[in-house]
Amino acid sequence: MNEPKFDPPKGPVEPVKLGLDDSIQFQCRKGIACFNQCCQNIDIMLTPYDILRLKNRLGLSSEEFIEKYTVPFEMDGHGMPGLKLKTREDSPACQFVTDEGCSVYEDRPAACRYYALGLMSMRKKDSPADEDSYFMVKEDHCLGHNEPRTLTVREYRQEQGVDIYDELNQEWRQIVLKKRSAGPTVGQPSERSFQLFFLASYNLDAFRRFVESDAFQQAYDVAPDLMKTLMDDEVELLKFGLRFLKQMLFDEKFIAEKPDALEKRLKSKREREARFKELEAGRQGT
Repeated sequence: MNEPKFDPPKGPVEPVKLGLDDSIQFQCRKGIACFNQCCQNIDIMLTPYDILRLKNRLGLSSEEFIEKYTVPFEMDGHGMPGLKLKTREDSPACQFVTDEGCSVYEDRPAACRYYALGLMSMRKKDSPADEDSYFMVKEDHCLGHNEPRTLTVREYRQEQGVDIYDELNQEWRQIVLKKRSAGPTVGQPSERSFQLFFLASYNLDAFRRFVESDAFQQAYDVAPDLMKTLMDDEVELLKFGLRFLKQMLFDEKFIAEKPDALEKRLKSKREREARFKELEAGRQGT
């Protein structure tokens, strides 16, 4: 029985919706005539866990990795910040591809792990959970679809190690989807919200410094044992950061605020404004 048709992303996509237990025919292997061709013309959006894995693989800080290996782009019409993997200076090829294959293969991004399988996540109105659909991407250069091997979508996902990536990126995808589908108040966040989104999503080292700052700890009630975990475990810090984003962007309460936090923030703001006025008055008087 044929699977029902649906509206897939544009491009060389088979318009057949696949479930976890549906079978696919595909294999990529060293020695196949098209080996490395999919890495010669890339357009890869990086997720938070992609960056965590790659920057640690390369022994770089978040800032160093972002500067050297990414390019910024806007994920929607309101300017929601995203990052893509930077290509080589002389071609649209991936910087990590070599004649022997991917030099960061064990820590390659989720998009590379999925190829030539595609993932689409959607949430129906009033539904508490995302629904994942899968589809095949058949580009002209790819000969892996002719390989005599069949396996289920579930088996392919396990083989490629995408489970941990999907688990850790799920909340981030929910934030992006909710922001895109929400009304104008949520849909048009402030510049400060964009900065916080970038910090918690991509610059984990800077977000750690933010969490351990006096200003953060004066405002939020984080237990000492949790704070130690966040300082020592980047995966837990990433999870915490995404939940913190949902609190800041959508008012989904996760971290308890200290009773006098708002009053202290307002007092600090008034003091900064007063100092600024004094400086301005001093400049005008000279």
